[in-house]
Amino acid sequence: MCGIAGAFNFDSNNRININQLKRMTDIISYRGPDGEGHHVNGSIGLAHRRLSIIDLSTGDQPMYNKDKSIVITYNGEIYNYIELRTELVHLGYHFHTNSDTEVIIKAYEHWGVDCQNKFNGMWAFALWDDNVKQLMLSVDRMSEKPLHYIVTKEGIVFGSEIKSLFAYGVTKEFNMELVELYLSFGFIPAPWTFFKNVKKLQSGMCLIVHDGKIKHIQYWDLPEVDEERMLKNKKDIYENFKYLFEDAIKLRMRSDVPFGAFLSGGLDSSSIVALMSKISSFPVETFTIGFDEKSYDERNLAREVSNYFSTNHHEEVVSSNTFEESLNQIVFQYDEPFGDSSAIPTGYVSKFASSKVKMVLTGDGGDEVLSGYNLYRHEKFATYYQKLPGWFKERVPSIISSLPKSRKEILSYKLSQAELIASSFNLDFNNRYLHKDLCGDLLTIKRLTKNLSVYPVEDFMSDFMNKCHFKDPFYKLMYLNFKLTLPNDMLVKIDRMSMANSLETRAPFLDYRLIEYMVGVDKNIKMNGLEGKSILRNTIGKQLPASLLKAPKKGFSVPLKKWFHEKSFQPKLKDLNRNLTFIDNDVINGLVNENKSLGGQIKTGNILWMLFVLGRIVKK
Repeated sequence: MCGIAGAFNFDSNNRININQLKRMTDIISYRGPDGEGHHVNGSIGLAHRRLSIIDLSTGDQPMYNKDKSIVITYNGEIYNYIELRTELVHLGYHFHTNSDTEVIIKAYEHWGVDCQNKFNGMWAFALWDDNVKQLMLSVDRMSEKPLHYIVTKEGIVFGSEIKSLFAYGVTKEFNMELVELYLSFGFIPAPWTFFKNVKKLQSGMCLIVHDGKIKHIQYWDLPEVDEERMLKNKKDIYENFKYLFEDAIKLRMRSDVPFGAFLSGGLDSSSIVALMSKISSFPVETFTIGFDEKSYDERNLAREVSNYFSTNHHEEVVSSNTFEESLNQIVFQYDEPFGDSSAIPTGYVSKFASSKVKMVLTGDGGDEVLSGYNLYRHEKFATYYQKLPGWFKERVPSIISSLPKSRKEILSYKLSQAELIASSFNLDFNNRYLHKDLCGDLLTIKRLTKNLSVYPVEDFMSDFMNKCHFKDPFYKLMYLNFKLTLPNDMLVKIDRMSMANSLETRAPFLDYRLIEYMVGVDKNIKMNGLEGKSILRNTIGKQLPASLLKAPKKGFSVPLKKWFHEKSFQPKLKDLNRNLTFIDNDVINGLVNENKSLGGQIKTGNILWMLFVLGRIVKK
């Protein structure tokens, strides 16, 4: 796991300046504190910062083939490198290291660009082939590992993080048209960034630079499946899932350094710890972050799992007094607006774990693979609801609305949410998502961006979902999660926060074999009635404490509504207007007052947090 950077000038006489390359890697030194390397040959320059996990003594980069005609800088892990190495040896190739980096080079020599299809792992790499004067940039199927780039008339500049591009000398210019998308989703969706002309290489894609031309190749995508012929044999599905999941964990436990696991107390991470404990010959190191607010805290469940599997357990607590430090770190690490507040505890658990180990397994991707989010229940229930008589459907929202409002604000809020969800059942998928699943109320978002010329989120949703071949809303949500929220939110969050603390994270649920298989499984097997994660519950779940299976799903969220209601936060909330001069002060003040009156409504807290982050980014 590392940080990479580089540049290629189209004019072969325009030499790369090594000092610029060094600046690119110096600013992301935390991604690779164990070593650095640079390759400059005329108009091509590659740079690397190393975090040593495999082949500690001979895995330095940039790495070359035998005659040095091919050179690579690489971030990630190819988990099946041992199997690929054996295959390549049988094909006549000789190896000089035990690293997965050399496996990529040999695989490219044999299969060319198609080598990507042979890899089971997470990666972002830049490979220069001097034989044909060609640069290849590649990211893994889910873009667990990031790669940002900018194309200018002189050439292309790229790096693991946007700050490396600015360190090289790229001009920083905000793309304010994307503010509405940010406030809607909590992130800037790929291929865009918050900076004009700076792009993200999208999941499952590679970019080829040759003869002054740039070509994008999508080498992998979600498999197209027939919704009428989804897999329904429960026994076979359970057996295949168990095999693929356990094998994914075995592959990700390959390491030459101490490692452990994040343990939230949820079903996904607990299942990973269960199988790790079965495979490992020594106690698993587990790490948990909790909150003082009981409704957000799952430490008791995590302890129960730890005791059950005899792990070496470690835990810490995040409180509201960490706000300022967390905000500053997030602004620095993400470079652009990133509104997922769970980055706060992710950063703290990463820092905590890195003091004990250099690598951890995580439950990231479990909700996508297993269709585990509560939104899937909503979509499944919406299908049932839409089969009801029309007169009944039309009256349900008004019936809920007419119920007496409690003086207790929390119950009032829950009733309003029930009304919102019920009314959304009469909408199509796109409008239902916009109606209730954004980070904030759509009308509020529109009011916040009324002074800007923006890309409307409705247009984005239409453009994005037009590429989806699924018809059933349940599978449409699955598509949206895999293609939008997972690569742009969940995986960005874990990459930046873990690498900020020089910690490698590995996600067994994101093994591409498991993803490809589970995409074709019928929704009624994934969710028996309205039971979440039925497949995991009825396989690995049988090995877990019964209390964990009965616990309601919480998610890894932050008690923003509580924090922003504290008196100590009121001066901070007033400061929002100073940084966000392009947003109507009255709208921001209205949100602050709403947060007070509702005791910190959930979505109001989300929007306020995102405005804090946006304000700091534009102020930098």
